[in-house]
Amino acid sequence: MSHGIPRSNEVEPRTEQVRQLELKKIEEYKELVDFVEAKIHDREYTIEALQLTSRLLALNPEYYTIWNHRRRILQHRLTPPRPHDVSLEEQRDDNSPGDLNKSTLELITSDLNFVFSLLRKFPKCYWIWNHRLWLLQQASTHLPVSAVRKLWEGELLLVGKMLSHDNRNFHGWGYRRIVVAALDRQKLRDENVGASMVKDEFDYTTRMIRTSMSNFSAWHNRSVLITRLLDELAASDDERRRMLDDGTSALHFRLTGKLMYQVELILIQEGLYTDSRDQSLWFYHQSLMCTFDPAFASRSMAPNLSPNDRLAYVKSETDKLLEMLEDDRDSLPSLGPSSLRV
Repeated sequence: MSHGIPRSNEVEPRTEQVRQLELKKIEEYKELVDFVEAKIHDREYTIEALQLTSRLLALNPEYYTIWNHRRRILQHRLTPPRPHDVSLEEQRDDNSPGDLNKSTLELITSDLNFVFSLLRKFPKCYWIWNHRLWLLQQASTHLPVSAVRKLWEGELLLVGKMLSHDNRNFHGWGYRRIVVAALDRQKLRDENVGASMVKDEFDYTTRMIRTSMSNFSAWHNRSVLITRLLDELAASDDERRRMLDDGTSALHFRLTGKLMYQVELILIQEGLYTDSRDQSLWFYHQSLMCTFDPAFASRSMAPNLSPNDRLAYVKSETDKLLEMLEDDRDSLPSLGPSSLRV
């Protein structure tokens, strides 16, 4: 049984023709591997060698050794030749900063396009995502800030599209966090420094959660971003408490000065009443409950609640969980002895 669909144990017998075709493909694959290995051994870091790795990775993107070979070829071609390695005429014609930047950008962009074609077929292959990050790191080393920023901005659009097709792809979510962090760092090097992307990313988790409550990565991102958002906005204790729970609808936004907030406890409660067996919802609920635990309160979204306030929140949440338990006794996770210490 897989995702509710029964699996059959019956395997259709292969014909001799199919078997011979498979053997031929295996031999061709092994010959291609040997050819690539020979090129690398002889330090032939040519476009032909790069194309051979493309063919091999299209067949097997999990072959991490070939990714290493590809990076070695690209690194060789991204490194400007030393003066004594080229003739004076070649130096005059090819080594101007503008020409080098253009050829570097073209090489990196071409490889990003190749990697994207693989991502569409293998969206959860770690080595593809890893290589894509390596290309962007090379861009940061070899290209002007303006060009690098455009590449990272393109990545944000790309990963947004990837997550729209599979909103629970944890590779995509991890990649998005890296891209956002890079863009935030890039802003620090820009003359027109803007606000950080925390608010935009927090709103993005809201949109993704509205699409599907069952999204561990979106809830995880939200739990990390919420304290950063409140700190950046210099939210008052009153604003923090109202963002936690002020009794309004979970999807209702309020604008208080410079702070727009979502009612977190009600949002998660609506999710739990919708699907009380979804573990991702309980993880986020647990992170919110840490707000009322003195051992964790200082690192929570509302660190300055009084002991009486904490007790009131704990009682309220306990009552709601007991009510939920009445409806479905199998839904609630077991609470360990250290779940709450108020």
